Amino acid sequence: MSHLTGARRVSRTALAALTAFATALALMVSVGAGVANADNRGWLRPDSTGSCDWDPVAHWVQRCDVWSPSTGANIGVQIQPAARGGNAGFYLLDGLRATNNANAWTVDVNAPAVYNDSNITLVMPIGGAGSFYADWEQPATYDLNNPVTYQWETFLTSELPAYLAQNFGVAPDNNSIAGLSMGGTAALNLAAKHPGQFRQALSWSGYLSTTMPGMQTMMRVALLDAGGFNINAMYGSMVSPRRFENDPFLNMDGLRGKDVYISAATGLWGPEDANYPVNLKLSATPLEMLARVSTRLFEGKALATGVNVTTDYPLTGIHNWNQFGSQLYKTKGRVLDVMNAW
Repeated sequence: MSHLTGARRVSRTALAALTAFATALALMVSVGAGVANADNRGWLRPDSTGSCDWDPVAHWVQRCDVWSPSTGANIGVQIQPAARGGNAGFYLLDGLRATNNANAWTVDVNAPAVYNDSNITLVMPIGGAGSFYADWEQPATYDLNNPVTYQWETFLTSELPAYLAQNFGVAPDNNSIAGLSMGGTAALNLAAKHPGQFRQALSWSGYLSTTMPGMQTMMRVALLDAGGFNINAMYGSMVSPRRFENDPFLNMDGLRGKDVYISAATGLWGPEDANYPVNLKLSATPLEMLARVSTRLFEGKALATGVNVTTDYPLTGIHNWNQFGSQLYKTKGRVLDVMNAW
């Protein structure tokens, strides 16, 4: 063998080794840069301000500002990534008195702690008091000098999913949605109207027949009390078709084939409410009773029309976080089973 031939062989061997090293390095970089990072929770995702922030609630929650073109503003969302890079999402919706500080599922009940080891991404939007998470036709309050723009349905079903897919690896068609009270109403509405996005829907003490006699009047009073919201600005007149299109009782056909869970207690005071102030008990009792009546009506129609629902009716419990939190714990296994997210 000539010296020239030997040199060529050494050169080829060195080139092959260098190429292999470069390929391995590139693979390492590409894996580290994407959502498929082995440490799916240990790094902050980008948002419309540049980067999400670690949320004070701790665990693995990030507070992200997501731009909403329909609203013309950023909307805050508290997000806890799936523990092991799973692509399932779990939307948790707030109640009538939602604040702009935090989603109550991180304050009154620590949902991130409950799902700390679960392979599902928690999606907890911030704000939306009195909104029923709907697209409102007009500014939501009577104060037109400081208009409140609500386009929650568009945000939750058209804008936020793209952000979650790109930055948290949540599949747009692999989601569960749950909520308390107002959020329970919205959870069933959104799942029924957007069946391709949600595989599962859960209502905890929600109002599931919003156009039954007297309900619109009660909602009007509740919205005024929650922040001066004008129910006429939501869907227009009392006979607007949109008002009926957003009643879970009337649109439940969209829930066929999904896992649907509904619950409401009796409104009777139980041991779990012993330390709850009496004045709050007196107001929370009729609210839970009303939720129970509307949930029973929803169940009755579902049974009559062949829509499969699972129900839970505790013998005691009022419209408070003892009731809502107990349902979060009670349904955890169900959510993880359906979403294959253990």
